[in-house]
Amino acid sequence: MRVRTIRGTRTSLENVANLMRILIALTYYRPHYSGLTIYAEREARALAARGHEVTVLTSRFDPRLPAEEIQHGVRIIRPRVWFRVSKGVIMPGMWLQAWKLARQADVVNLHAPQFDAAIIAVIARLLGKPVVLTYQCDLLLPDGLVNRIANIVSHAANHISAQLSQVIVHLSRDYADHSEFLQQYRSKVMAIFPPAVLEPATAADRTDFRQRANIQPGERIIGMAARLATEKGVEVLARALPEVVKAFPTARVLFVGPYQNVFGEEAYAAHLQPILESLGSRWTFLGILTPVELTAFFQTCEVTVLPSLNRTEAYGMVQVESMLCNTPVIASDLPGIRVPVSETGSGLIFPAGDSQALAAALIQVLSNRDAFQGHPQTLLHLSEPDQVAAQYEQIFSELLAHKQPNPGPDA
Repeated sequence: MRVRTIRGTRTSLENVANLMRILIALTYYRPHYSGLTIYAEREARALAARGHEVTVLTSRFDPRLPAEEIQHGVRIIRPRVWFRVSKGVIMPGMWLQAWKLARQADVVNLHAPQFDAAIIAVIARLLGKPVVLTYQCDLLLPDGLVNRIANIVSHAANHISAQLSQVIVHLSRDYADHSEFLQQYRSKVMAIFPPAVLEPATAADRTDFRQRANIQPGERIIGMAARLATEKGVEVLARALPEVVKAFPTARVLFVGPYQNVFGEEAYAAHLQPILESLGSRWTFLGILTPVELTAFFQTCEVTVLPSLNRTEAYGMVQVESMLCNTPVIASDLPGIRVPVSETGSGLIFPAGDSQALAAALIQVLSNRDAFQGHPQTLLHLSEPDQVAAQYEQIFSELLAHKQPNPGPDA
């Protein structure tokens, strides 16, 4: 399967014929915490910073959130949620808003998986608007009747969205080549690396972070940044840690990201509890960090780990964020997930789910960290939010000019 990848794009507004009104639609948006929501937020803000009029249509998943607001130049519209099905939300008000907003937009960008994407794609095409689908990952919900039905409905919605889209953006050629879903739409697929950015952190910020995390002199810090969710493979790292401690007695894991009351992950958290409790002070949850604290975290870690388990994980922007801080990464050998390390050499790849292999990789990196710096410069440049926005801008502009986007050289 050949997936087109945009390498170099115009980055000046002087090269864009007209500024655009862009509607971005997705089920969850910030402050919801996930790779998908962070991606969409960075994309929206970068497009707005380039002068475009950007509106995000999403759910009011938390009733305390405002129905409408403007953040960093991005207008956010949140219809009320009527009820939930598994991790999805039902909000008929979104369809009326979609009709109104799509009429005003020049182009519609849908993020999938989401049930509403199919309906919004139909609305957009009825209104004659170009549709670009950003397909984040294959959906794989846990076992259970409700989840099985949700999987079927979401899969059907994804197909409708893909069929009605002129272009499908994915995060990497590697994942697209191995996705049964994307292979059916190969002529439409373009690969654009996800946007990655960190706030600058000072020496004082790093000192404050070390105090907050209670890091003692001589400790060997292993980092993991994720939600506490089934597909993240938290138990793989937890089971690898005792072997690492044999080689490095002061080794310790810092886990950043949501870990309490993560919706839909209650059973997984209960399963993990005895495993993590057995590690005692060698495993520390820090919760959601501020942007500056997150940078200090990556700068403090000697290595970070992404031990993902299945195709619900498609890339892992945290790997690029780690590389921005010159911190190597150990990642699962899964399509998409392995791309940042394989593209740059800034770390190691291990067989997904293999705790012994992960322990061996951690020992190898901690023994000679400088040997795994690699050459991440090209990947980091293409992951800058402005570069990502420029690539979307090129797609949107060419669709509006009734041309298919021109394929660039492979990544």
